[in-house]
Amino acid sequence: MPLLLLDLDNTLLDRAGPFRVWGQAFLASIGAPPDDIDWLVSVDADGLTDRWDLADAIRDRYRLRMSAIDLVEALHDGVVEHTRLDPLVACTLRIARDAGWIPVVVSNGAVRQQETKIRRTGLDRYVADWVISEAAGVSKPNPRIFALAAQSVRMRLRGAWMIGDSPEADIGGAAATGLPSVWLHRGRSWMDDRFAPTREAAGVIPAVATVLAS
Repeated sequence: MPLLLLDLDNTLLDRAGPFRVWGQAFLASIGAPPDDIDWLVSVDADGLTDRWDLADAIRDRYRLRMSAIDLVEALHDGVVEHTRLDPLVACTLRIARDAGWIPVVVSNGAVRQQETKIRRTGLDRYVADWVISEAAGVSKPNPRIFALAAQSVRMRLRGAWMIGDSPEADIGGAAATGLPSVWLHRGRSWMDDRFAPTREAAGVIPAVATVLAS
């Protein structure tokens, strides 16, 4: 029974959409121009910007009296509130498990936010376990986090595949670990010449189909 390692944000669960929805509501609440959503999305960098740095950037731009910790909490709660599990993704994970694959989430990020999304959306019912960098003490692309994911379900990494949208964290991590991978391109072109994904796909559903076909 091989491992199916999966990224969380913008792979199993959409993050870009919920962040934009939260951002638009937040900007309206402080009287900022609606067009500033483009600035906010750019500074967020698809979730790669540290949440405390993002909070400081927002506070500085709008000269807010709101504390950084309150803004980080508002961001966390707002994104989680709008995050949903696509029923087709849930069905795909069920099919993968029925085919003998063991889905495990491997995610960078804060435990509270990531675990809340996993449990609140019901994703926990479709995966065998999850490893989150804050709790693991190591982040993707470090091969150690993939080894911890395998250990969490008492399996070996041999035969595993990695699916994710981050060139560096997901595909670079898979390459460093010696694993085949599927990159969710999301309309982007592959630019890194240090390593490359085994396959590319537009979303997690065709990505899982590719792995099962392998």
